[in-house]
Amino acid sequence: MFENRYQHVDELRRMGANIKIEGRAAIVKGIPKLSGTFVEATDLRAGAALVLAGLVAEDATVIENVSHIDRGYENIERKYVALGARIMRVNGV
Repeated sequence: MFENRYQHVDELRRMGANIKIEGRAAIVKGIPKLSGTFVEATDLRAGAALVLAGLVAEDATVIENVSHIDRGYENIERKYVALGARIMRVNGV
């Protein structure tokens, strides 16, 4: 198992997620809402999780270090916009 597999949990917690790590397991308790904030994509899957969390969060979410996301998902923002999402790429924020 990738040793930093849960590195993105801290970013999701910053958004209000209730996640507890126990050994190799993540215990996730549902919450009414997530809050938008500045977060950082630490790897490809973490970035994808943060995009989804940002889409459901109240207020804006800014994801930094999106190069990880770009390696695995070409034009991800256009694909989500086509589904009705409010998402955009902003350079130099």
